[in-house]
Amino acid sequence: MNSQSNEKNMDMNRTNQGTPNIRWMLVGYDLVVYVVVAIILLVLYGGMDKLSPVGIFQQVGLSVLCIFAARLLGKIYGQVWRYGGIQCYIRLLFTDFIAFVAYLGLELLLPVQKITFARLLSLVSLNLLGALALRMMYRYAYKCGNQETTRGKFLSILLHTFSGIEAGNEKEVQKIKVAIIGAGRVGVSLAEELLNNAEAAYIPRCFIDINREKVGRDIHGIPVWSEDEATFKRLGEFEVQEIIFAIPSMDANKKKALYDYYKDAGYKLKVYDYPTVYAAGGKRHLREFDIEELLFRKPLVVSDERTNAYYKDKIVLITGGGGSIGSELCRQLAKMQPKKIIILDIYENGAYDVQQELKIAYGNSLDLQIEICSITHRKALERVFEKYHPQIIINAAAHKHVPLMEHNCVEAIYNNVFGTQNLVELCEEYGAERFMMVSTDKAVNPTNVMGATKRMCEMIVQSASTHGKVKYSATRFGNVLGSAGSVIPLFKRQIANGGPVTVTDKRIIRYFMTIPEASQLVLQSGAIANNGELFVLDMGQPVKIMDLAENMIRLSGVQGIEIIETGEWDIIGTTRENSSIYAACVA
Repeated sequence: MNSQSNEKNMDMNRTNQGTPNIRWMLVGYDLVVYVVVAIILLVLYGGMDKLSPVGIFQQVGLSVLCIFAARLLGKIYGQVWRYGGIQCYIRLLFTDFIAFVAYLGLELLLPVQKITFARLLSLVSLNLLGALALRMMYRYAYKCGNQETTRGKFLSILLHTFSGIEAGNEKEVQKIKVAIIGAGRVGVSLAEELLNNAEAAYIPRCFIDINREKVGRDIHGIPVWSEDEATFKRLGEFEVQEIIFAIPSMDANKKKALYDYYKDAGYKLKVYDYPTVYAAGGKRHLREFDIEELLFRKPLVVSDERTNAYYKDKIVLITGGGGSIGSELCRQLAKMQPKKIIILDIYENGAYDVQQELKIAYGNSLDLQIEICSITHRKALERVFEKYHPQIIINAAAHKHVPLMEHNCVEAIYNNVFGTQNLVELCEEYGAERFMMVSTDKAVNPTNVMGATKRMCEMIVQSASTHGKVKYSATRFGNVLGSAGSVIPLFKRQIANGGPVTVTDKRIIRYFMTIPEASQLVLQSGAIANNGELFVLDMGQPVKIMDLAENMIRLSGVQGIEIIETGEWDIIGTTRENSSIYAACVA
């Protein structure tokens, strides 16, 4: 109820547009236009109603008061005219009409020297014509001042002299107009990148920020608005088509409220940040929201100095190192300056991809070795242990796909259980320091073959910790978004094919975490474990699979996708034969 009331209050606040930043330079130019018109019609005019000096002063006072008060109240000086459309000029016409009516009424009611109706109308009309001409010339100079002709150069000089800004790019008309949420370092760097790149597909029209010190100012000629000022009407006046989130540290609940607010209004949403699965050497870039981010919870960062120090100068063997979780373990470890990383995997393409990525990022400073073999092949594993004598072994190699393992239970047991047993025995034989096992929440009261095999692996590890010399630990977590076999790729394929998206039961609830979170938990658990522990990550609130499917459909922008409740066994994270509705990480 509180979140709903907060969203309603936010919506109500946005309907009241705050006072925009007044551009006093434009006020000054409008005053110059008025002075020219006033000299012509009030001073030099020689008709029958020629004014005395006192009468001139009275008429100037009345007209200036009415015209500029109406424009200020109509927020004429809060608009960025180089982007202004027809609605901006209509607003100027309307405010000056109001000024004319007020001027006429005051002139009739107050004891001042009178002028004819025609003269009064001419004064307001000529002043309006001058103001319109000034704005049209400004916009024309902004759009055409970049041309390499004599006229273009002249307009560019004129524009810079009188406004202090540079001419716009002629390609700007074809560019997508965006509003950037966040006028901090990240948002400003994005705006600079877009403005300085002539080939960019986007052009920033405004910033939206809550910092009062920034609101009302211009950054690189782009106005900064508060959330209250950024109404849909005003965004429409600036032709904004997409909204970009550029505040990585934004509170998750706040981000969710803003996401829902703008998405429901029909805006396309993007984020300027690192990829969800961070690649070594990666940079921030403009991208679509990833489904991981639609969980709208603060990412958990569990690596610390103690963890980094533990892996420094160690020889680390990662089985399944070419997989989604194994490869992220390699990325995280590479930052900790280990003596050697050995990636062991039966799938050579995955191992090769990780190898190339880390070579590009770290070059020769990282000692990285690749071994292609299966953990079920005892002699091949012995050769690896004999060659490298690893100090730390992380076992991320396993069959994890629930429905496939239901139909291939022998292979599931052979690979998961006996593969783990091989590694445990070799760790003892070759004097390893620590063995860390990657487990799953499906090992809790297992109701399927895959979960049962992982529970057996946990029991093997915990049993070895009671009599072996090696220190053992296991790490258990929920569904990993983006990992091989997760529900996300299946939903994406179903949406791409036009639907329907299939779920077994709309009541299903699962815990979710991202690949970096899962990997960091494994590494930290190994650093802090004494012996025989089973670690579980506090993953916050569980997520309904139904909500996840709805968010993915909304994120895709595809209309008319149905969600069908099937009861079939085809989606990881949903109910299958021998599976449960509610997930648990501990029993």
